[in-house]
Amino acid sequence: MAEEKAAAATGTTVPIVKWDDSSMSTAYANVCNVTGTREEVALLFGTNQTLYTGQKEVTVKVTNRIVLSPYAAKRLQALLGEVIRQYEGRFGVLEIPGR
Repeated sequence: MAEEKAAAATGTTVPIVKWDDSSMSTAYANVCNVTGTREEVALLFGTNQTLYTGQKEVTVKVTNRIVLSPYAAKRLQALLGEVIRQYEGRFGVLEIPGR
């Protein structure tokens, strides 16, 4: 609604976004890492299949890499922050060990 009012005030139009999921694939990840440069932010996703705790070395199989512009990464940060805020409002605060 606020976007529509802002668009009306500036004389611009807000396009309708249609999501085409016909080529979408789904992958599971329980590990994520992020690297970045001035031009891009790379999200690395994979799985840690460690069966035992206390191991000296753990191998994470990286299965997906998503590269974003810094602007897209900032929008993703805002979206994820809102999703986590709503989740914690419903189910309780998520505690991250070591943080």
